Amino acid sequence: MKKTLLTRTMLLLFGSIPLRLRKASFRAIFILAYHFGEKNRLITLHNLIRSFPEKSLPEIIRIAKNVYLNMGTVVAEFFEIPYLTEENMLEWVKFEGLENYTRAISKKKGILFYTGHFGNWELLAACFGLQGMIVNIIYRALDNPILEDFVAWFRTHTGHKVIPKGGAARKIVKLLKQNEMIGILIDQNVSWQEGVFVDFFGRPASTTTGLAALALLTGAPVVPAFIIRLEDGTYKIIIYEEIQVTKTDDYEADLFENTQRFTDIIEDVVRKYPDQYFWLHQRWKTKKSQVPVNKR
Repeated sequence: MKKTLLTRTMLLLFGSIPLRLRKASFRAIFILAYHFGEKNRLITLHNLIRSFPEKSLPEIIRIAKNVYLNMGTVVAEFFEIPYLTEENMLEWVKFEGLENYTRAISKKKGILFYTGHFGNWELLAACFGLQGMIVNIIYRALDNPILEDFVAWFRTHTGHKVIPKGGAARKIVKLLKQNEMIGILIDQNVSWQEGVFVDFFGRPASTTTGLAALALLTGAPVVPAFIIRLEDGTYKIIIYEEIQVTKTDDYEADLFENTQRFTDIIEDVVRKYPDQYFWLHQRWKTKKSQVPVNKR
């Protein structure tokens, strides 16, 4: 995908600022957003309070502020991604669990990679590409076409391809048969028609069944991967072992059980590093009460 004029301009504008200064600037901007953006601040605090009832209010507030600081860091580092190479990437990122990737890809069924809006997920995608692991990324196109072109270029410049969410099932199945990899984020709220309610931090969260459906249909291994920011500012990318997928004669029960299993992995990671998760999202927006009685 070619750079648009906007992409070139923004790269030139922000890329020319030293990374340390860029981080400090964006982190300051996001802390201001925390204090003055009441709606998103309240969403973040509410999500954290409900998810960690054992934590005190001062601790919740500290985590919430760190969530905003994390977002500032993610945006600042976004403009560093185009300058990453296979060599200098290793100054930023270390991989753990590459043998799990090798084991999964050797099955010749493709791989269903999944992650969440955690750490610096855009950096995760870029580093996968630089490592030679090219992924077909399923995503929801942004509403702003100019911004969409900008983000799409970043996501594809290390070799990845993007597949707009919706109506791409046949293409995905074909790619898996060709032993290609599919990447998907499964931690955002969906309408009740698109998902099932699984437990996430003790509350029913409407979650896409797309990953489970693809796994059941194709037999492709499901492999979680997360990028964790360490205290020194570098990252560790962990590729987990393949998750065993339950397949019985009860398709609906299988969708639920496997989606719950996938979601449990995300919760385990987020519990360890709560300030690196995107708590600004209304993850529990869809309620069970919205489901018609005859559909429950």
